[in-house]
Amino acid sequence: MRSTTLSLRTLALLGAGFTLLPQVAMAQDSDDDTDTVVQETVTVVEEDDVTVVQETVTVVEEDDTADQTPARGIDSLNTIIVTGTKTQNPENVQDIPLAVTAFNSESLDALNVRDVQSLTYSAPNVSLDQVGTSRGTANFSIRGLGINSSIPSIDPTVGVFVDGVYLGFNGGVVFDVFDLDSVEILRGPQGVLFGRNVTGGAVLLNTGNPTDEFSGKFRASVDGPWVDGGRGGSNYTVSGVISGPIVEDTLLFKLGGYYNKDEGYFTNLFDGENHGEAETKILRGALEGRFGGLMIRGKLDYFTSEGDGPSGQNRGIFRRDTFDFAIDEPGNYDNEIWTGSVTAEVDIGPGTLTNIFGYRSYSATTLGDIDSAPFFGFHSSTETEQDQISNELRYAVSGDSFDLTVGGFFFDQSIAYTEVRDLPPLSPLTFYGGGTQDHQVLGAFANGQFYLTDALSVIAGLRWSREEKDAGVTYIRPRPECSVVDGTCPTSGTNPFIPTENNGFTDDNSWSNWSPKLGLQYEFDKGQVYAHWTRGYRSGGYNFRITNATVFENVVVPATGGNFSFDEEKVDNYELGGKFQSDDGAFTLNAAVYLTDISDMQREVNQSSPTAGVSQFILNTADASILGFEAESRMRVTDSLLFTANIGVIDADYDEVRFDISSDGVIDDADLALSLPRVPPITWGVGMIHELYLGDSAITTRVNYQFRDEFAYTDNNFGYIQEAQILDANITWDTPMEGLSFSLYGKNLLDQVQAGGDTQLPFGGPLSNGINEPFGFFPAGGTLSPLSKGRQIGVEATFEF
Repeated sequence: MRSTTLSLRTLALLGAGFTLLPQVAMAQDSDDDTDTVVQETVTVVEEDDVTVVQETVTVVEEDDTADQTPARGIDSLNTIIVTGTKTQNPENVQDIPLAVTAFNSESLDALNVRDVQSLTYSAPNVSLDQVGTSRGTANFSIRGLGINSSIPSIDPTVGVFVDGVYLGFNGGVVFDVFDLDSVEILRGPQGVLFGRNVTGGAVLLNTGNPTDEFSGKFRASVDGPWVDGGRGGSNYTVSGVISGPIVEDTLLFKLGGYYNKDEGYFTNLFDGENHGEAETKILRGALEGRFGGLMIRGKLDYFTSEGDGPSGQNRGIFRRDTFDFAIDEPGNYDNEIWTGSVTAEVDIGPGTLTNIFGYRSYSATTLGDIDSAPFFGFHSSTETEQDQISNELRYAVSGDSFDLTVGGFFFDQSIAYTEVRDLPPLSPLTFYGGGTQDHQVLGAFANGQFYLTDALSVIAGLRWSREEKDAGVTYIRPRPECSVVDGTCPTSGTNPFIPTENNGFTDDNSWSNWSPKLGLQYEFDKGQVYAHWTRGYRSGGYNFRITNATVFENVVVPATGGNFSFDEEKVDNYELGGKFQSDDGAFTLNAAVYLTDISDMQREVNQSSPTAGVSQFILNTADASILGFEAESRMRVTDSLLFTANIGVIDADYDEVRFDISSDGVIDDADLALSLPRVPPITWGVGMIHELYLGDSAITTRVNYQFRDEFAYTDNNFGYIQEAQILDANITWDTPMEGLSFSLYGKNLLDQVQAGGDTQLPFGGPLSNGINEPFGFFPAGGTLSPLSKGRQIGVEATFEF
């Protein structure tokens, strides 16, 4: 419902930069003479119409000796402000007609979030996993739309945006984060406002901005597998942030630093050494200038991380329900990332003009034991270079009966990727290859909400986009030593080691289309209901990891109409949702049911290969439908006790299959009967927050349990990820010393085994049964299954002022 009256709370939100303001109930005891009742009047003068709005409120000012301990757990959930709608003013998550799970800084602290993957078990139908073979590479999935690959030329289904800047590919996404102001997980296609490659949804990471007053926050923690013998060492983290004015009300600054030393969670049974060691450093700076009506904010982030390669388990040698593995090559990785953004905002006329410029430079090398065995079967190294610039310019205006945002977007990216394979049991020669790609995107969009009555509104949006890709690919085959990154790998002519094969190809392609959205929202006293249809696209492109040149040129290219590229994927989503909240905010329920139709589904057909170890073809394999339901709820039982719950249910089926994805040589009902990869049929969870006040201190306890069903990893379902029951807990003592707190926390307390993938390999062991079957506990041969950490116990100290 629309209103022109500005309440005291709204003004407070405006003055606080739209951060969370807890809704604290204030009551005066008639027998207590330490509280003072004050009448305050707020006056707003609108310059054009000279309209005066007054509101008188009663405020209880407490005596300094009264208990003023902040409620860090329960009140941190009361009002969450989100930016994902790109309206002129950020909005309360309960007011927007969109399925969003949002976390403010207090919630993130309570969850001990150290990377985005930590939020996998905090929202329904959301999996924010990393692939594991290339550290930090995201394989995110929302509502059953996700990918399974470390190939840098594959575009995501879930877009990640840092301070409004789109990250152009999946590398370097799931690394350590700190000083986060908020995280917003938008579920469902977001193509109108965010463009391509957000068909599953979008994850918005908003880092902290400079503050008006001098402040700081310092943290130190240590955790590890302390209660589980036979595993690795401890994981140490320290971070600090200071912020404040350089010139009062004109120039503000923020400086931050982060250091993590992980001694390695696992033990490599090959040599008894710790594995998973890593060292990460982050430096971050920000400046914000306010010049009349103009605000300019610049941020620069330097990130470097190095350590061991993947902790790969071969499930032909070790059981998939253990953390056991033995690899002869510990491997390594080394990443360096520069990320920068400049955001400018100025009020022009009735609206706000915003420009966000972004830059990112990514450089990485990896070495991994791909066969995951205690012998030299398949080792691979990679080198990746990526640079991108982007710019979004938008104008947003909010009137009495509408919100409207219009804008344009430009994106330019270059990627170079070299892959080297050594497979002594299969080939005495080393494989070299990879690819380069120049990628440009232009877009223009308009999105609005128009109120037909105080309660009923129409939602409408449209985005036009055009992208071009220019690629050069060298098949990863035995050949003389070369480097794609250095420009020495050929893309034409024949392979001197295999004269019957071509070296590769160069090609370019472009795609342009329209992404519409149309819907309705009806608001009432206790909440809202909404319905909408929207369409999104996932980019077409090229495969940098072609390991069978003959099959690619003689089978794949003819099947795609002679194209060297795969086509874009189209997603239509139909959604009906509702959000409800009691008058006092004690009970909240958000729910949605949706139907997603996917046309020309892009899949990485991942199969064991007797000549290359593993082969990966990227094809538009099928059309599919996903029917889903999800709900989130919270209930404040008392002023000190709150419960949360969520559930997500998905039923996904193929409608038509155009390639053999079952690996049986024919296209038939066996293909249609397979489970779609990355689609857990059910996720659900419950949580509890309790606050105990102890005079001038407080203890906050938070417990969260989340279940995720098993799901297919490969298209043929031979590889899969088993179910997980994740239990996390955190107990924080806010000490009598202002700003000082201590926490004891546990992650994955039930010690569940999870892996980033389950790629089938020809290298096996005593547990290999020679039988390829969907969801088989033992593989036919072997697997590459990079393990995620099990149970961790830790302590943390925080001081802020």
